[in-house]
Order: sequence, then structure tokens, then C-alpha cells
Amino acid sequence: MLSKKELMEEIFKEILECRKCGLWRSRRNPVPGEGSLDAKIMFIGEAPGYWEDVKGRPFVGAAGKLLDKLLAGVGLSRGEVFIGNILKCRPPGNRDPRPEEVNACTPYLDRQIRIIQPKIIVTLGRYASAYIFSKAGIPFSGISRVHGKVYRADVLDLDITLIPMYHPAVALYNAKLKSALEEDFRILAAQI
Repeated sequence: MLSKKELMEEIFKEILECRKCGLWRSRRNPVPGEGSLDAKIMFIGEAPGYWEDVKGRPFVGAAGKLLDKLLAGVGLSRGEVFIGNILKCRPPGNRDPRPEEVNACTPYLDRQIRIIQPKIIVTLGRYASAYIFSKAGIPFSGISRVHGKVYRADVLDLDITLIPMYHPAVALYNAKLKSALEEDFRILAAQI
């Protein structure tokens, strides 16, 4: 039986060679995700942005700096959590993910969730939230309605605490959403 590390390396290799949608043509680097394979908390974002595409790592631009600050504020570090995305390759111009791209890419994410078996999944933004809600069989009514709420859900046969939040990138440009995101992290801290 393969170890968690070997299983994740297998996924990373498949992502590197993936041609299931057209995004591989314009990407510099795929961004498979990173963090502890034994993480109790898994963060799921939308897709890599410019700096993530350059470095091949999730949340390394301005939104990543905010995420690091929010993590530290609740006593967590990147090394203790796992951070991934719905899409593993950057959409050109940071456009929204297309349904066919989500369908092509999310089997990798599903396998990552099964390997890590987190207790808490924090979805960052509407695309990640909509996807995980669909996996849990929960109707999704928009991120502004569900952010900061705590759901108990069955996701891929795992008993999960699900906490949807605004995406840190949005909070960079809207002070009201930044304070909502900070409050959502306090809700996460109470669940830990």
C-alpha cells in the first residue's frame, strides 16, 4: 500500500502531465497544492493567479500574504494546513474557471481530500464553496449568504466541518469584506 506522500506525489506527477483541458497550454507551472498531508484543516481556493503560476505554489501573491496573516492570527502556519485549489492551472488573465475546466480538474482535488482526510475544509470564494457544497449535497446560495457559517457535511464519505469564507483576494480591495474575513477566521479558531 502506498503512503500518503507517495499517493500525493502520484497526483502531482499527473497534474504536471495533464492535458484534460486547454489551460496547460498557457500555464507556466501547475499549482498542485502544498502543506501537511496530515492536516486537520484544508483550505481550498479557486485557481492560481499570476504569482502562483510563476512559482508553482498556492497563495504566494498579495492574497497569500493576507492568508498567512489570517492563519497566524488564529495560531496556525502553512505547514500545519493543506492549501489547494479547484483548478491546478492559471486561467488566462485570471478569468473565472469554466465548467469544463472544473470538471476536468476536480478529480485531482477529490483524491487530495481523500488522502489528507481533513476534519475541517475552509472554502475560499464562491467557486470553491459551490464545488464543495455540491459534493456535500448542500444547496449553494452565494458566498455572501453562507460565509462564516459552520456546516457539518459528508464530503467524499468523510465527516467534515465545512466553513465557507470570502476569498482573500476580494478582501484586499474591500475593507468591509476584509473585516468579514477576519471574523470568519475567528469562527474557524473556535472550531479548532
